[in-house]
Amino acid sequence: MSEPDAGSDLASVRTTATRTEDGWRVDGTKVWTTNAHLNHFFVVLCRTSAAEDRHAGLSQLIVDLSSPGVSVSPIPLIDGELHVNEVVLDGVHVPDERVLGEVGQGWAQVTAELAHERSGPDRYLSVLGLLRAFLAERGPDLEDHTAAAFGAVAARLWTIRQLSLAVARSLEQGEAPATEAALVKDVGTVFEQEVVETMRELAGTEIDPEASSLFERLLAECVLNAPSWTLRGGTTEVLRGIAGKALTRDGSAR
Repeated sequence: MSEPDAGSDLASVRTTATRTEDGWRVDGTKVWTTNAHLNHFFVVLCRTSAAEDRHAGLSQLIVDLSSPGVSVSPIPLIDGELHVNEVVLDGVHVPDERVLGEVGQGWAQVTAELAHERSGPDRYLSVLGLLRAFLAERGPDLEDHTAAAFGAVAARLWTIRQLSLAVARSLEQGEAPATEAALVKDVGTVFEQEVVETMRELAGTEIDPEASSLFERLLAECVLNAPSWTLRGGTTEVLRGIAGKALTRDGSAR
């Protein structure tokens, strides 16, 4: 979905698909494509026709990553991990049978897909390993203030899980809870960042990515990666804008 100039504002995508005799010619650049260096295909949101409404004229195509004209370049993350990529599409041929869904319905499709992505457990469970390692190493006999802080984290985690499950039930029933999913993602990723800070304070040690303690190594990894959690999948500002527009439209807020 994302491009160098179209991250949270996906309606600004510039990747184009032009009709040919037997399919489409795709040109453009995508970024943050997870595991593109390992996968065989990926789904591309692209503009298949010009339209005054930015949300119209978009479609999704399934692109073979081994096709001529495709180049994949890894984007190193701050911790050195290589699992996201830039994918450049230069005159890539895509046959008609690899149109995903219907031509021109890309925005409706991607909105539904984002409801799955934004409300899923990966948006609030990035810190689960850190929490488990903390308990495993510090044991059940925590000091009162530590137990209270950890209990508050656990209570919030349980609550966000219930919100996530509520969106999952709506999706299962064929609904499109885009606003609810945006709120779950906002609450979940802000929670994750706050958990990292809480664990850092409770640890009472210097951050050391090479520590012998699994908890301390995970803490160092989380400190590095936490700033990205409120960016990926839609920035906090964009998500709150989605919620605000929905509330205003429904007459629940003025």
